[in-house]
Amino acid sequence: MSNPFFKNQGPILISEILKSLKINFDGIDLNQKVIDIKDLYNAKDNHITFFHSAKYNAIAKCTNASFCITTESLKNELPKNCIPLIVDNVLVSVSKLTAKFYPESIDDNFDDTVIDITETKFADTVKFGKNILIGKNVSIGSNCSIGHNTIIEKNIIIGENCSIGSNVIIRNSIIKNNVRILDNCIIGKHGFGFFPIKDKNLRYPHVGIVLIEDNCEIGCGATIDRGSMSDTIIGKNTYLDNQIHIAHNVKIGENSIIAGQVGIAGSSVIGNNVKIGGQAGISGHLKIGNNVEIGGGSGVIRDIPDDTKVMGYPAKNIREFLRDNK
Repeated sequence: MSNPFFKNQGPILISEILKSLKINFDGIDLNQKVIDIKDLYNAKDNHITFFHSAKYNAIAKCTNASFCITTESLKNELPKNCIPLIVDNVLVSVSKLTAKFYPESIDDNFDDTVIDITETKFADTVKFGKNILIGKNVSIGSNCSIGHNTIIEKNIIIGENCSIGSNVIIRNSIIKNNVRILDNCIIGKHGFGFFPIKDKNLRYPHVGIVLIEDNCEIGCGATIDRGSMSDTIIGKNTYLDNQIHIAHNVKIGENSIIAGQVGIAGSSVIGNNVKIGGQAGISGHLKIGNNVEIGGGSGVIRDIPDDTKVMGYPAKNIREFLRDNK
């Protein structure tokens, strides 16, 4: 999906990229143009990608990218079509390069194009409360309602039969049909990504979006961060309780139920038909299978296979947990 929220400043000459990353490389056509920067899975020909962990070896072997920012120890996992660019710190290098392609994605400033809904075409088509602000190039389907003091920023797409509560901020997001977003939610803001460098923190650009599929409900006070390089996705018919935090790049499958105060760290993938009890925490870059049940208050620090029930910290099979806590 093309991103309507951040303008890509590419193509950029590979010579300029090598210079900015302080890489010396012989044998490359320095006039070759790089169109975009993408993750390993979504990168195509004339794209540049990155590869920083052996956990992604299988995806790296199949990437279609022309160039990959990586380390000496990982470069041999890449296919022949992908030229490795060796750096000391992959993620810092990717952050700097992403900022060149998408300079508007760093600061995450408020949308200064918004106007009162009464001055827009939605004044006659949307049921709304007081003090509603709408940005440019917004699409809202039929039979939708918006509560008091809510801001829908530019380029947002909202489907049919959606209910947006009061004191909600939505940016960098696509919301499908029959979705309920309850009061005080913040959807599509910059994720928590930065690198400490001496006395300054380097912000990581977040150029992805939030995609909320059909028939979902997002509880009061929930925060869903947009993706950094890929998208944050909430699958069809998934319900989130109040005060939940979904970090950047998280992907939640269909028909899942997540109770209050759960936190899911960045880039974890949650399967279909998953149930997560209140105040559970899931670490980043994990894979939680289909039909998994996670007990309340659990701390998940490892992948969980399909059809498993876990509980505790670190989360373990529920039979083992109950045996150990008699």
